[in-house]
Formats: sequence, C-alpha cells, structure tokens
Amino acid sequence: MTEGCAVASVLGMLEERDAAARVRVEGLREEAARLAEVLEAAEIELDRRVIAREELVDALAVSAAETTAVTEAEQETVPSPVPGSLVPPWRDGLPVTVLAPDYQRILGLLEKRRSAGEGPVKAMGIAAELGLGTTPANVEGVRSKARRLAERGWLVVEASGMFSAGRQSVAVPDAGSSA
Repeated sequence: MTEGCAVASVLGMLEERDAAARVRVEGLREEAARLAEVLEAAEIELDRRVIAREELVDALAVSAAETTAVTEAEQETVPSPVPGSLVPPWRDGLPVTVLAPDYQRILGLLEKRRSAGEGPVKAMGIAAELGLGTTPANVEGVRSKARRLAERGWLVVEASGMFSAGRQSVAVPDAGSSA
C-alpha cells in the first residue's frame, strides 16, 4: 500500500502546483487588463497633448503673421514716434521727452554720473541707484531698457556690459539721414 500512497501524494502535489499556477495566471491576466487600461489612458493623454501643441504652434504662427502685418502697417502710417510709447533712434534735436519715464530715468541717471565724473555702470548698479532693488527681475528689466537705449543710440554699452551716457546717430531704414 505504500506505493499507492506515494502515487496519491505525487498526484496531490501536482494538483496543488496546478492550482497555484492557475491562481498566478489569473492574477497576471487581471494585471495585464489593468495595464491595458492604463496604457489606453496614457495614449489618449499623449494624443491630447500632441494636438494641443500643434494647435498652439498654428495659433502662434497666425498671430505672428498678423503682428507682422500690423507692425508693417504701423510703420507705414506712423512716421514719427508717439511720445513715451517706444524708443526711437536718437538723432540730433530729438528731445528726451519722447522716451517713456523709465527710459528717461535711466538716461538721467547716467547723464548725472557722467557729469559727476563717474564711469560706466552695470545694470545692477543702475537698478540699485534708481532704488529698484537688485532682484534678478528688476536688474533684467533695467538691462533690457538700457540695451534698447544703446541699440537706438541714446547710450553707450561697453563689451563688459557696462552702460554710460553718450549719444550716437543710428541708421534708420527708409528714413533718410538720421543726423
């Protein structure tokens, strides 16, 4: 009878392993179904983001085209600068009052420094002397305005990034001589 018990116990072990394998397979099927749902949701989200990006690129392209058309139309219809609205190129006889107040303050500060015999100053120094503080946002705002003034001939900017008072005529497209 010992032989019959051994066979029965081997069959019992095989049945236990079979049951465990079925449980594992069922668990894996459930996990695969759950992952398929997660994958589908992620694919839908990806599609939405791709469509949103494409729509944004299209909208920006249309907006840029419209802005360019409006800018070109404004350049044709507005021959002289509107006081305080932009930084016109410097030319002899052009008053400082055509500049916005922030630009006038920067220019005034650098003129005062030049009169006092002080040398060029970095944007951080301008911001500090104007009482704006030296936070990165304030310094970058001053630097942007000072560079714009330098590009238009109102200030001088050195290679070191320091600004000083000084004026130079700049060429203005389709405006004839700027001197």
